[in-house]
Amino acid sequence: MYAAERQQWLLDRTRDRGRVDVAAVAEELDVTPETIRRDLGALERQSLVRRVHGGAIPSDLLNFEPGVGQRDSQFGAEKERIAKAALAELGTAATVLLDAGTTTSRLASTLPRERDVTVVTNSLPIASSLAGRPNVDLRLLGGRVRGTTLATVDDWGTEVLAGLTIDVAFIGTNGFSVARGLTTPDTGEGATKRAMLRAARRTVVLADASKFGSDQFVRFGTLAEVDTLITDTGLDAADAAELEAAGPKVVRA
Repeated sequence: MYAAERQQWLLDRTRDRGRVDVAAVAEELDVTPETIRRDLGALERQSLVRRVHGGAIPSDLLNFEPGVGQRDSQFGAEKERIAKAALAELGTAATVLLDAGTTTSRLASTLPRERDVTVVTNSLPIASSLAGRPNVDLRLLGGRVRGTTLATVDDWGTEVLAGLTIDVAFIGTNGFSVARGLTTPDTGEGATKRAMLRAARRTVVLADASKFGSDQFVRFGTLAEVDTLITDTGLDAADAAELEAAGPKVVRA
């Protein structure tokens, strides 16, 4: 490929998958990582991508959230593995909080049916999927419904969370990094996630590796507030070790 062709290929791949990894695409295109970094640098100067640790993301995703359907189709295999790994963190919890998100929705579908559990959620899809389960005492948080994520947010939910003590919370995030902790594009979502962190005895964050280094507008938590971070093997071991040094146990499913 000529440089221009390669850069167009990289841009298309980034938009299609939400992120590109320098080492992976260098091997796929049979070029050096330095070549890919130069190409991504050229695309960043045109404001087409933003460089993040180990790769790049589309610039239009920085403070933009795709809808639930679009997000659910991205990194499906990784999200399934993360959800299955999250079951090990359930323990003997009698009360569970499930944040809105496509990975937490997968976890909801795998919750055991042989034991009673109280589930608190701000997700309309999760509430719908669990409403008919006889072993689940389902509590749906109120608030303004965001069409993008189908989550309830703002004061009606955060005020209820302030009065709860939940055994374990499974929380999603749009971005995570050592420098900025846990981030999301929306202020309402950020406030709700912050209240979830405070309500839980133990916190487990579920996030595929594409979220690593993708710092968003609103910071809602630090890594030190997280007990376990479950991601996938797209996060390399060195980055996992750096994250663990900041607080949470890191599981790469």
